[in-house]
Amino acid sequence: MNAPHTLSILVDNEAGVLARIVGLFSARGYNIESLTVADVSVDHAVSRITVVTSGPPAVIEQIMAQLDRLVPVHRVLDLTALGPHVEREMALVKVAGAGEKRVEALRLADIFRARPVDTTTGSFVFEVSGSTEKVDSFIALMREVGLVEVARTGVVAIARGPEAV
Repeated sequence: MNAPHTLSILVDNEAGVLARIVGLFSARGYNIESLTVADVSVDHAVSRITVVTSGPPAVIEQIMAQLDRLVPVHRVLDLTALGPHVEREMALVKVAGAGEKRVEALRLADIFRARPVDTTTGSFVFEVSGSTEKVDSFIALMREVGLVEVARTGVVAIARGPEAV
């Protein structure tokens, strides 16, 4: 079963690390469905790479083992297997339209708690955040009322509870 898995990878914050991580996936034919990177330490020495990939449990274990062997990697966690965690994605969604289409876009945005971050007489840019499924659903509905363009962040995730992973 190819279930999606969210991997959290703590790495040295230095040039070329992301290329090595992505190269590992590419060389072995593993797909990256989502990828985000951010500096997470006070001294800017460590970054967190969040990767969403799919595969059977044996493949996910193999990916984690290969990532763990890379020198700049401090820790690799499968948040999906670890248990409860919080995942969010953000998207900017540009919608153009007039009249009833414009009203419908605003109504749908309200239902999804998307907020307009830019408005012109002919278009809106909405910011929507939540689960990947929520973002996908919002985008699908906006296609019907005049979707022009989408920019997405990719998944960010963190384990629940008081401890750091």
